[in-house]
Amino acid sequence: MKAFIFPGQGSQRKGMGKDLFDRYPAILESAADILGYDVKELCMEDPRHLLNETRYTQPALYIVDVLTYMDKRMSEPAPDVVLGHSLGEYAALFAAGAFTFETGLRLVKKRAELMAGIKDGGMLALVGLDMQTVKDLLACHDLTGADIANYNSFHQIVLSGKQEDMQKARHIFEANGARLAFPLNVSGAFHSRYMKEAAVEYGAFISTVTFSPLQIPVLSNATADWYTDASLHHLLEQQITSPVRWYESISRLMQPGNVTFYEAGPGETLTKILSFIKDRPMPDLTPLIPATKTSGKPSATTSGSSGINPEILGSAAFREDYNLKYAYVAGAMSHGVASAALVVRMGQAGMMSFFGSGGLKKEQIESAIIYIQEKLKNGEAYGINLLNGSREEDTAALIFKYHIRNIEAAAYMEISPTLARLRISGARRQNGSVIIPRRLMAKVSRPEVAAAFLSPPPERIVKKLLQEQLITPDEAALAQYIPMADDICVEADSGGHTDMGVAFTLLPTIMRQRDEAMNTYRYSREIRIGAAGGIGTPEAAAAAFILGADFILTGSINQCTIESGASNLVKEMLQHVNEQDTAYAPAGDMFEMGARVQVLKKGVLFPARAQKLYDLYRQHNSLDEIDEKTKIQLQEKYFRQSFQDVYQEVTTYYARKNIRVADANPKQKMAYLFRWYFGYSIRAALSGDEKSKADFQVNCGPALGAFNQWIGHTSWYNRHVDAVGEMIMNGAAEVLNKRLNYFGGLISS
Repeated sequence: MKAFIFPGQGSQRKGMGKDLFDRYPAILESAADILGYDVKELCMEDPRHLLNETRYTQPALYIVDVLTYMDKRMSEPAPDVVLGHSLGEYAALFAAGAFTFETGLRLVKKRAELMAGIKDGGMLALVGLDMQTVKDLLACHDLTGADIANYNSFHQIVLSGKQEDMQKARHIFEANGARLAFPLNVSGAFHSRYMKEAAVEYGAFISTVTFSPLQIPVLSNATADWYTDASLHHLLEQQITSPVRWYESISRLMQPGNVTFYEAGPGETLTKILSFIKDRPMPDLTPLIPATKTSGKPSATTSGSSGINPEILGSAAFREDYNLKYAYVAGAMSHGVASAALVVRMGQAGMMSFFGSGGLKKEQIESAIIYIQEKLKNGEAYGINLLNGSREEDTAALIFKYHIRNIEAAAYMEISPTLARLRISGARRQNGSVIIPRRLMAKVSRPEVAAAFLSPPPERIVKKLLQEQLITPDEAALAQYIPMADDICVEADSGGHTDMGVAFTLLPTIMRQRDEAMNTYRYSREIRIGAAGGIGTPEAAAAAFILGADFILTGSINQCTIESGASNLVKEMLQHVNEQDTAYAPAGDMFEMGARVQVLKKGVLFPARAQKLYDLYRQHNSLDEIDEKTKIQLQEKYFRQSFQDVYQEVTTYYARKNIRVADANPKQKMAYLFRWYFGYSIRAALSGDEKSKADFQVNCGPALGAFNQWIGHTSWYNRHVDAVGEMIMNGAAEVLNKRLNYFGGLISS
C-alpha cells in the first residue's frame, strides 16, 4: 500500500517551492486572484516577514503541498491512501478529489484568517515523555488550561493553550524529564478548546460548500479513521478544535504491513516522525484497510454485478484479436495529445490506445514509436494513427519500418494508394485463409465513407501499386478477398473534425451496411462496428453496447488526464468544462471548404475569431477589400504581428508551387494568411502559452462535460487514462445490470 502524507504548519521555510512555481503558472495566477498577493514572492523572498504568520503560512503551505503532489504524480501512480498533518489534511483532501485547487485554497484562506484571529495562545512541543506521563504531570501540577494538541509519536506530544499556561508547562516538563520542551512557531492555541469560536464560524462558512465524492481514502486527524463523503463538513469543522491523532493514524496504517509513505510538501518533518513511529508503533489498534467503493460514483475498483461484467461487453473476437481486457479503445488525438505515455499506460493496463501522430514531424513520430516499443514488449496492444494529409507517406514509412500491427485511419473520404498498400502488403494464404499482417480501424462518420472501407481495395489502385512494384502479384490477387478495414469506428458528433452525426441513427445504418458487405464479399471474418463520439459516462457507453457496438472508443475525456500530451494549462481549463462549453468553428486544414471542428468555448475567444476569419474570407476576394479598422484588429488582436510577418512564416511552410499560386491569387493568399491563425492557436494551446490563452484551439466535445459532471470536476492530476477506461466500463456494466433488473421486474409482475 502506498500512502502520501502532507505536512502542516511548522514545516514552512523560506525558499519552499523553489523548483515548482515556474512549472505551474496557472496555479499561481489562480492563487494570486484568490489571496490578493504573490505566493511565489512570499515563499522565495518573504520581503515583509509574513511567512510565519498564520494567515499567510497556511495558504502558502497548502499551495506548496499541492504543487509537490502534482509534481510527484507526473512520475508516480495514484496513492492508495492520503493523510495530512493538520493544515496538510487540506492537501490530502484535494488529492482525493474532494474539491478543486481553488476551492481548497478558499477554505484554507478562511480557516487561516479565523485561526489567526484567536489571540493569546501558543503551543509547546514535548520530546522524551510518553502520553501517560504527560497526562499525569498536567494533573499533578493543575495545568487544567493545557490541551493535548498533537500526538505525533510515543515520545513526541504537543500541548496547546494560553501563553501563560504554555510558559508554566515548559518549566514543569523540563524539570520532570522532557528531553526538549520548546514553543512552536505558531500564533495561536491550535487544536484546542480555545479555537471553538473559530470552528463554529468556519462551520457556517463551509456549510455552503459542495464537496465532490472522495476518489482516494483519506484519514481524518480528528478520528484517526476514514473520512466519508457525508462526514466532510463535520470533520473539517471538528479538526480545528480536535487533537491531531497522527501517532494513532500512522500506527493503524502500518499494522497490515507493506505500506510505503511519500511526503508531499516542503522538508522532511513527517518523514522524521515516521522513523520514530516505526520504532515504536502504538499497540493494540484495529488495522486500517482502505474500503472498496461500491457506490454509483466512479471508482477503478468498482465492478459490474453478477449479471453482466464489463469484460463481456462488446465483441469477444475484438478483445481476442487485440489481446484486450475490455472492448474499449482510447482514440488518437492529434499533435501527440494521445501521447506515447498515454499509449503505454493503456497497453500496460490491458487496454489499447492509438498514438496521435497527426500534425507531428516524422522524427517526432519515430521517437514515440521507439519509446512505446521499448515499454510494451510482452504482446500489449498499441497502435498508430494514420491521418489523411500531407504527412501520410512519412507515417506509413514508419509503420512499415517498425512493423506496427494496428493502424487507426482517420479523415479519409476515399481510399488512398498509401492506405491500400498498407492493407495489402504482406498478405498471404495460410491453411485456406487470407492472413493480413496489419489491422486497420477506420474512423468514419458518413455511410459512403463506410462503404469504401467495407469494400476490398479499389481495383484501379491495386493495379497501380502492382505496376509500381509496391506489392507482389500474389498480394494483388488476394486483394479482392480483403476488406479495407477490420474494424469500423462510427464517429458521431465529437471533438475536433465532426459531421455532427447522431449515434442513434448512424450506428444502426452502418451496421446494416456491414451485414450487406459480408453477404456480398463473403469475407472470412466479420468486420466489427464500434462507436465513438459523445461517450463520457457509463450511461452513454451502455447505450452504445445496447445498440450493438462491438467496441467503444473515447477521445475528449482522455485529454484531461495525467498521461495526455495536452499542456497543464489546457488540462486545468478542461477539468471545469460542462456539456454546453463547446462550440463549432471552421477547420484550419480545410478552411476554404468550410469544414467544421468542435472546440472548447469556455474561457477562450478562438471559436468567434475563427468564424470571423472565415466570414471575411467568404465575403472578400482579397485583403485589400477588407476595411482598415478590421485589418488593424486582425493584426493587433488576432495575429499580434503584421500581415507581412505572417506571410513570411507562411512561405516557409507551404511548397514553393503553392506560394506561387498564392502570389498570383489574392484570395488564396488571404486564405493562407488566415490559415496561419489556426496553426498558431493549436501551437499556443499545446505549449500552454499563458499570453495566448484567449486564442487556444482545443478540440473537445460535450462528452468531457458529461464526464466532469459525473465525477464531480475532480482535478486532472487525479485522473489516469486507464482508470478512466475502467470507470466507464465498470459503470456501463452496472447501468446495464440495473436496467435488466428493472425490466425483469416488469416482466415478472
